[in-house]
Amino acid sequence: MNLSIEPLIYIGIFVGVIMLVEGVYLMVFGKTISLSARVNRRLSLLEKGSSREDVLAKLRKELDQHTGTRTIPLYSLIADKAQKANIAFTPPQLMMVMAGLTVASFMLLTILTGASFPIRLLVSVGMGVGAVFYWVNSKAKKRLSMLEEQLPDAVELIVRSLRVGHPFVSAINTVAKEMSDPLGSELGIIADEAAYGRDVAESIQAMAERLDMQDLRFLAVAVGIQQTSGGNLAEILEGLANVIRARFKLFRKVNAITAEAKWSGMFLSAFPVLALIGINVAQPDYYADVMESPMFIPACAVVAVMLGVNVIFMRMMVNIKV
Repeated sequence: MNLSIEPLIYIGIFVGVIMLVEGVYLMVFGKTISLSARVNRRLSLLEKGSSREDVLAKLRKELDQHTGTRTIPLYSLIADKAQKANIAFTPPQLMMVMAGLTVASFMLLTILTGASFPIRLLVSVGMGVGAVFYWVNSKAKKRLSMLEEQLPDAVELIVRSLRVGHPFVSAINTVAKEMSDPLGSELGIIADEAAYGRDVAESIQAMAERLDMQDLRFLAVAVGIQQTSGGNLAEILEGLANVIRARFKLFRKVNAITAEAKWSGMFLSAFPVLALIGINVAQPDYYADVMESPMFIPACAVVAVMLGVNVIFMRMMVNIKV
């Protein structure tokens, strides 16, 4: 029995190009771009001697650079995720990374496998684009998850600052210095924009729309109503913080309840692919007798479509909105 390790080589190359994207990102922008940094990126840039205006312009450029790229055919797949993840790469740079990973994948496939040229070309393009999409999507999920966890604490800190007599903009500026990224830099941008004359409620609303976060929309509405009609903003925000914490607690409960169903769906979706790879590794000529049949390709297409439908329905069943 001959063992074929080509499927494992494909998986190894894909994992390698994903790690390469992260390595290039950290090498270009340094450790300050990491969400695990103790000091948020805005304060790090200020400590390096940059003026407040220059830092604001730099951070605003990074936030808005992916907004107008949704019309680019290939890049439109990741433009929204890249904006939510606040990827510091510009769209041309990110597309160059895709091209570079495609070339690297093609070279590795040429050296390590015996696949034909069309297969190597198609798989390398899929790996280059897929690796960047996976990396950007994971960055976006991690960043949004951290924002949701930080927001109740930030609102409570704003409430405490308001109750000791600080203005709302000053309270945001104070919290921006205390919070780590990603929320620390986001609130710092709002404070800087307010210092240069932009309405603070408008800035919060723009941030909520850019990140597509309902809790931030509530915060923008609360601040806007207080600005126009007056009222005790500290009391309103305290209630908002309690609501956010209650929603977050409910979301965690829903995640715990649906965890088994999610993992079952992932297993059922991945098992046929893993079984196919295992069969190909253990016995490469297993399908040799039927590959010449005219029904082989249509049957493979039907199976692929059914697997895709299975993944869609599994996600629909466990995707509970809170």
